[in-house]
Amino acid sequence: MSRKITIYDLAQMLNVSPATVSRSLNDHHSISDATKKRILEKAEEVGYRTNKFAANLSNQKSNTIGVIVPRLNSYFMSTVLAGIEQVANEVGYNLIISQSLESEEKEKINTRTLLDSGVDALLISLANDSKDYKHFEHFITHKIPILFFDRVIDLPHCPKILIDNLSAGYEAGKHLIEQGCANLLHISGNLKRKLYEDRYKGFKNALLEHQLEINDYTLIETDLDPKNIQSVIKIITGSPKKIDGIFVASDNYAANCIKELKKAGIRVPQDIKVVGFNNDPVSEIISPNLTTINYPGHKMGVLAGESIIAHLKGSINLQSTNTILLRHQLIIRESSSN
Repeated sequence: MSRKITIYDLAQMLNVSPATVSRSLNDHHSISDATKKRILEKAEEVGYRTNKFAANLSNQKSNTIGVIVPRLNSYFMSTVLAGIEQVANEVGYNLIISQSLESEEKEKINTRTLLDSGVDALLISLANDSKDYKHFEHFITHKIPILFFDRVIDLPHCPKILIDNLSAGYEAGKHLIEQGCANLLHISGNLKRKLYEDRYKGFKNALLEHQLEINDYTLIETDLDPKNIQSVIKIITGSPKKIDGIFVASDNYAANCIKELKKAGIRVPQDIKVVGFNNDPVSEIISPNLTTINYPGHKMGVLAGESIIAHLKGSINLQSTNTILLRHQLIIRESSSN
């Protein structure tokens, strides 16, 4: 790990005393606003981090891993976190867990807080609207490892763990076609996120392979919030060609689709067959039970935890790894059966 910037380094760079730097960083009233601004800007520029956890440790290790997830109330994310925590606790590491609430700005604040807290590594699943990734640069500069999972991007020396979403989307589409569906719809999350983009690409590949039409009614991009489901139901019921197969990028949203379709007098699976994604518990509670893609969240969490800790301990060089793929599985239930 490269040497960390200290207040003495900042003092030398700015030709001020270490006490002035310290007081400025702590917003002391005795320091002028202009001086504070100059010092804070230089601290941001050089990647100075206030290491609260490791300040008194000679080896500059906090035995703490930062984790950022989009939402904590997601069943899938809760299983991932359980897997990470299981591994971390077994070897004496602690977690600092935060949620971005699908906001890029909140994600930036969280990364800065974790950086200042002195975490040894960062595990992150991106917010839906994140598109500027400069907030990860200080981690990379200081060789603090970052591992992306589920919602990932390509950054140098930052490995990622996910499933083959392209293949999963293809299997979902192919299954619906094999059940006799000819006018298919995919209800997707934000296509700026690679996992949703790949699921739709795989779904389209299945349609193209079977020479089925792809048109304006083939895709609905949503925030996957059931509160907004009525607009989707309106599109389904208003389609000029009767939609007979739906692949939904979320079990929770798929279950709500089934409920609303039934209210509209549309039978599942007789009129429309439905496939979800994740194998959440709701998939076995909804009637009819939901066909879904099993996404092994706990296994993903265990692998993420094991990988980052092995890297921190020097057992492996995780930064030479690009992508780790987990196996998924199509689970066929009543919602898509003939």
